[in-house]
Amino acid sequence: MSIIEKKVWPEFFGLILSGKKSFELRLADFECNPGDVLMLREYDPGTKKYTGRSIEKTVVYVMETKGQRFWDEKDVKKHGFQVIGFE
Repeated sequence: MSIIEKKVWPEFFGLILSGKKSFELRLADFECNPGDVLMLREYDPGTKKYTGRSIEKTVVYVMETKGQRFWDEKDVKKHGFQVIGFE
């Protein structure tokens, strides 16, 4: 198990804190596995400072998209991706 510390903007931090947002979309430039803990630290991009609030969430599932061929590249460029959370 690893503890992975990441910044999260206030609008998203509030949604995570309230339970409305139960996922993260991140660049896959670090290793993350089920059982790891995400320490999400609220960061204000306007002031470029941390607010002092943080929350820890246990990772239950990780899906990487690199190398996946679910959709045609031109469709991805046209529409992009959306991440859908559910409970």
